[in-house]
Amino acid sequence: MKRLLIIATLIIGIALPHELLAWGTTGHRVIAQIAEKNVKSKTKKKIDKLLDGYPMAYWANWADFIKSDTTGQWKHTHIWHFVNAPGGLSKQDYINHIKNISQENTYSEIPKLEAILKNKNSSDNDKRIALYFLVHLVGDAHQPMHAGREEDLGGNKISVTWFRSPTNIHSVWDSKIVDNEGYSYTEYANILNSIKKEKKQELQAGTLDDWMYDTYVLANDIYANIKNGDELSYGYSYKYKYVMELQLQRGGLRLAKILDEVFN
Repeated sequence: MKRLLIIATLIIGIALPHELLAWGTTGHRVIAQIAEKNVKSKTKKKIDKLLDGYPMAYWANWADFIKSDTTGQWKHTHIWHFVNAPGGLSKQDYINHIKNISQENTYSEIPKLEAILKNKNSSDNDKRIALYFLVHLVGDAHQPMHAGREEDLGGNKISVTWFRSPTNIHSVWDSKIVDNEGYSYTEYANILNSIKKEKKQELQAGTLDDWMYDTYVLANDIYANIKNGDELSYGYSYKYKYVMELQLQRGGLRLAKILDEVFN
């Protein structure tokens, strides 16, 4: 019954507007699929058991879909999807800033979710929920507008047009650049996963602090090259296509690294 309720929530959540999502459904599934392709076999067996054989991509957007839940059970998790910071900070100043934010956020919650998965005393259900969130939040940690600025709600208040359709820069980065490529999530994951082993190891290097700063630096670049009312189309997509793809690769490979650490 509990599983049926979760699936029902998923179906309801499909109606959520893109502005509330991170990477959109495609981007999060790409990240989850890349991660699943790169975890150790022992890790994958444990994940398969926990998820009853469903691929991680199936649950990659669950943490967004539950925003449609009307019971209030998940309301406290809505703030987990982002971490705000002013622009122009040095790496150390940025890390100090996010470490001292009192409100829960992406940076504060990822280690907590890892701890639940590592804890032998955690119930299977607690581990399952933690895994749903971890898969999603690691993706959020690599979406630059989720490392944006509080005053514009991570770009939600910066209005632009995308191929003449009104939107905002947050939504452009959530889904529009990704979906503009026209791939299914499996096709995109296969393409982005085709890089050499040495490159994968390079992208996996570092810690959560380093990874969050990578995203923040990209956010600063986006802010520096956008203004309210900009008309975006092929040129913008071309400019940021490879940066967007790099973030999807980083998200998937770094998620794989985390999962190997918590499940082994």
